[in-house]
Amino acid sequence: MGNHWLVAAAGRAGRAPSGPLEIPPATALPQAWAAVAKALALTDDELAEAVARAFRMGVAKLERVEPRATRLVPEKVAREFKILGIRETDREIFIATSDPTNQDAEQAAAFAAGRRPVFEMAPPRLIAEALEAHYPSDGALESLLSTVDAEAADSVRVVVETGAEPLTADDVSAAPLIRLVNLILRDAVVQRASDIHIEGGRAGGSVRFRVDGVMRNHMQLPVWAVNRAISRLKVMGEMDISDRVRPQDGRATIQVDGRSYDLRLSTVPTREGEKAVIRILRGEVGVNLTALALPASELAQLRALLAHSDGMVLVTGPTGSGKTSTLYAAIRELATGKVNIMTVEDPVEYELPGITQMQVDTKRGVTFSSALRAILRQDPDVILVGEIRDLETAQIAVQAAMTGHLVLGTVHANDAAGVVARLVDLGLERASIAATMRGAVAQRLLRRVCRECGVAATDPVPEEEQRLAARYGVRPARRAVGCSRCADTGYLGRLAVLEVLSATSAFLERLGAGASSQELTRIAVLEGMNPLMQVALKRAQEGATTLQEVERVLGETGQSEGARDAREDRPHVLVVDDDEANRILARAVLERDGMRVTDATDGVAALELIAAGEGYSLVVLDLAMPRMDGAEVLAKLKSSVATAGLPVVILTGTQDESAEVRLMDAGADDYIRKPLEPARFLARVRASLRRSGALT
Repeated sequence: MGNHWLVAAAGRAGRAPSGPLEIPPATALPQAWAAVAKALALTDDELAEAVARAFRMGVAKLERVEPRATRLVPEKVAREFKILGIRETDREIFIATSDPTNQDAEQAAAFAAGRRPVFEMAPPRLIAEALEAHYPSDGALESLLSTVDAEAADSVRVVVETGAEPLTADDVSAAPLIRLVNLILRDAVVQRASDIHIEGGRAGGSVRFRVDGVMRNHMQLPVWAVNRAISRLKVMGEMDISDRVRPQDGRATIQVDGRSYDLRLSTVPTREGEKAVIRILRGEVGVNLTALALPASELAQLRALLAHSDGMVLVTGPTGSGKTSTLYAAIRELATGKVNIMTVEDPVEYELPGITQMQVDTKRGVTFSSALRAILRQDPDVILVGEIRDLETAQIAVQAAMTGHLVLGTVHANDAAGVVARLVDLGLERASIAATMRGAVAQRLLRRVCRECGVAATDPVPEEEQRLAARYGVRPARRAVGCSRCADTGYLGRLAVLEVLSATSAFLERLGAGASSQELTRIAVLEGMNPLMQVALKRAQEGATTLQEVERVLGETGQSEGARDAREDRPHVLVVDDDEANRILARAVLERDGMRVTDATDGVAALELIAAGEGYSLVVLDLAMPRMDGAEVLAKLKSSVATAGLPVVILTGTQDESAEVRLMDAGADDYIRKPLEPARFLARVRASLRRSGALT
């Protein structure tokens, strides 16, 4: 009858049993393996090493499986022959097996992978576990979803799904997988997410939502579940599921609880496999500018820009800053039925009744520029260009603006005045920009304090809030706390902050003369533009948001260099103090009043700054400092012809009245005791500046 090959292999490796061991050749490998291991008193790993020596093979390391090698062996082949691809080179693929005698397995693997197979030994039990880990069955997904509300997953319905690609594996259409993806989509919609990020890693995969502009962890998934979920999404988006090495884009439409949502899907190859990002578009919008709850000043300025019958009004801001929502709200106000409004977008994010909307489709030759040319032949009054990203589109937009059309659009720039530099970079002439530009809007979104859990910002004041209040010179009205409704973030919803630039005659004159973005910002501020940071801080003062949120979104970049220097004709104050807290407070108070401020940490540094030639209107000078105290600095300033007339205000914590007399006699213009009281400090500085003629 013969004996199982495993018994002979163990014998060749020097592992013969002490007594007779007979196993029929037809015995299934797992049972034969268990019998031989028991008879020889070996563990699975020790028996695998013995068999590997007998066949002059290596021992497979299943904890170091390369995903690409696994994908080279189709699941059908792997399960039929109980093999697993574990690593690969240009010419070879290394495959784990428990049966090196199976020549059919060798041929099937070579044909499927297109490489020469090199087999390595592994116990049947570990092979089976690895197959389930890398080619999971529906049972694994069912287990994963065992605690999920089936009705919640079933409430999602794919409206558009015409996957023309024939699937090579049933897993991407399996019911448990569909439930998993539906659950992710539904949770994202319920939690008001704008984007879903699905990605894998060495240790596992994750699903994250972007809610109110901030990423939030939603769930952890095994890598195999991530890969299958991404395949399912690619089918929904009519993408090629067999192509995992190139970026792909797709679209789909779903319904959740009867409401439609458009999905923009994007996948990119990564070191660990693929990553998918899904943008969720609500499909409709019913708000106008009033509903955006903009500050009265910015709302009035924006409506004034939209009242023009021709020219360009451009909106700028980072991705996800609400530019499109603001433009759609503006379009709704203009759509009175008396004007012909047409748009060209990529994609059409909201469907607006009574407005002609065109979708960019580069595969069919519909680009921003070609669509814009076609629109000009349709007798439009108002044209919305989703994005001005190249010279050709910019030139056609300028042409439209010059021929009696109001052109609304978006460009990528840091602030409102930066729109000019961006258009120049694209290749437009400054004269053309000056002839057509009516204004520009820079926008950011700040999270709104949750109405359920937000509290009044009363004492005691947290340390972080104290720091920010001193930095910005603003006391917030409310604090974020956190509750179940806002997922313990303290914020629910977002509000827009706008920097609205009106292209006045003075602005356009300097634009045409080649002025820098900083100079254009300075002119715009003097002509009535409120910088982004100023608008944001006002919303914090009103209690709509917090200083922490202002810091997160705007921070040091919230006020451009041009905005900081916009009032170059205003006083320039040098603050000298070794106490950082005092310097921060003094800067915040003076800058809020429109002054320019430079600071120094001691007297030596102050004298170096003054000697560098920068003109200062006044010096605020601490008395007690290292290296050189305030009295010495005052004496040096007053002994030099170049600085004798420079006003100096002394700060001190001493209560010695004789010190005040000595310093005033030495030439100090004023004397202020610490701690600084913002209102009193500002009044004394302004009085000194008026006396010197630097402030009228």
